[in-house]
Amino acid sequence: MLTNIIELLQQQVTPIVLQSETEHLLEKRHALDNFYPILLSLLKEKPDYITELQNHLNPRLSDLFKAHQSLKEKFIEAIGATAPPSEIEETLNHAIAPTLGVLETQAGSSDQHAIEHFLLNHNTDITVTLPLWAKPLLAALGVNTLVGQTLHQSPSNASYIGAKRQNRWLIPVLFIVVLGLISALLFKMCSRVEQPTTVEDSSNVASQPAKFQLTTGQEGMLVTCQIFTSNKSYIDILQAEVKQIFAHPVGCGVDDNNQLHENFIDQDAIPSVLKIIKGTPNVSITWLGDQLSIQTESNTTATELAQKIRPLVKNMQIVMQQPIDVNQVVGSSVSDAEKALASLNPEHIRALDVATALNLQIINFEPYSSEIPEINKSILDQAAALIRRAPQVNLVIEGHTDNVGTAQDNKELSVKRAQAVMDYLIKQGVDPAKLQAVGIGAEKPIADNSTPEGQFKNRRIEFTVLNTETGKARQVNEQGINTEGY
Repeated sequence: MLTNIIELLQQQVTPIVLQSETEHLLEKRHALDNFYPILLSLLKEKPDYITELQNHLNPRLSDLFKAHQSLKEKFIEAIGATAPPSEIEETLNHAIAPTLGVLETQAGSSDQHAIEHFLLNHNTDITVTLPLWAKPLLAALGVNTLVGQTLHQSPSNASYIGAKRQNRWLIPVLFIVVLGLISALLFKMCSRVEQPTTVEDSSNVASQPAKFQLTTGQEGMLVTCQIFTSNKSYIDILQAEVKQIFAHPVGCGVDDNNQLHENFIDQDAIPSVLKIIKGTPNVSITWLGDQLSIQTESNTTATELAQKIRPLVKNMQIVMQQPIDVNQVVGSSVSDAEKALASLNPEHIRALDVATALNLQIINFEPYSSEIPEINKSILDQAAALIRRAPQVNLVIEGHTDNVGTAQDNKELSVKRAQAVMDYLIKQGVDPAKLQAVGIGAEKPIADNSTPEGQFKNRRIEFTVLNTETGKARQVNEQGINTEGY
C-alpha cells in the first residue's frame, strides 16, 4: 500500500474524476494535483470541515470557502491555468467526496478525529507538495501553513513580563506577514487577468517536487521509467545515463511541466544508484522530494539495496515498502466476491448487483496467458447460475493490462482474456447474447504502472452493465456506484 497520501489520491481519485472528461485533461489533472494538498491542509487545520463535508451529499468548493466566495473565484483562476473556470470548479467539486472516501479508508474510520490524526501523521507528504502560491490563500482562510516548522521556545521559567513583551511585537509582525502574503496572491491573480503575458510567467513557479520512477523486470533490466522535472537539460543527461546503464534504446518517459522543480535532492547520486539496482529482479524505486522508496520481492533484497545506497544519498530518507502478497490479496478478493454473490436474492437480481459482486474478485492471469485461474472458476460458476435466471442482466467484460510491452500486444492480450471469461460463462449456460468481450489494453490504468503493485492492479477484468437500448456500458465500482450514466 502506498504510504504517500498525495500519490494515493492521484492514483485513486484522479482517474475517477477524469474518466468521462475529454477536454483540458492536462490542466484538470494539474489542478487536481495542486488541489489535494490544499484540501488536506484545510481539513488538517480545520477538522470540523471533515464532518461538515461528510454530511453533504455533494460537497463543493463553496462549502470550503463559505464567506470567502470572491477568494474562491481567484483560487479557481490560479489553479486552473488556461482551462475554463467553470470546468475546473466542477472537476474539483467532483474530487471532494472520493477524497473523503480515501481518507476514511486509510484512517480506518469515518470518525473526524481518526481522519484528523491520520492527516497529522502525513503532514510531511502534504506540506512538501503544497503549492507556494496557495499559502497566502490558506492563511486568508485561517490556516497556519507554518505548523510543523521548528520554532525557538523560551525556557519554561521565562518571566511573564518577558513573554508579554514578546507577544506585543510578535502579533503585529505576523499580521503584516499574512497581509503581505494575501496582497501578493491577489496581485498575482489580477495580473493573470489584465496581462496575458504575465499568466505564463506566474505559472512557471515550481509547486511540485521533481520525481523519478524506475522498475526492473525478471532479469533485472529496465521495464518502465519516468522522469518528472522541468529541467530539460538534466532530462537529457539522465536519459543518456539510463540508456547506457541498462542498454535500453528508449529510456524513460518524460513530463517536463513547468510546475515541477528543476532539481532532485542528491541528484548526482542517481546514476550510481541505478548501477546498484541493475541486475536485481523486480525492483521499483521512486525518487521524490527527500524520500527514496524501494520496493522489491523480499525484504531481504530491499535491505541489501538500502545498505548500499544509503551512503550515496545522505540528504534523503530511504523507505522500504512491503511487497504485495498476491496470493493473499487474490484469495481475499475471491472470498469477498463469493459472499457478495451469495447475498443476492435470486428472485430479484439486478445487473448492477451482479457486476458489482464480480468486480470484487481479482482474476490474476499468469504473464502472457489468458487461462482463467482455478480459484476464480467457482465465482464465475456462481455468477453464471444467477445470470441464467435473470433475462434482464446483460454484461460487458473488459480486459485490462499494465503498460509492459507494446500497445498492440497489450490490446490483443486484453481481448483474449476478456474472451476467455466470456467463453467460460457461456460454457456454464449463459446466453451469448447477454455478454460482450472488449479489450482495453493499457489505456485505462487505475494505478501507477511504474511499480509492481500498480502493474498488478492494472492487470484486471472489469464487468460493466450494458444498456440494451442504447448499447452503452455503465461502469460500477466496489460500492455499486454508477461511474458513467446510460
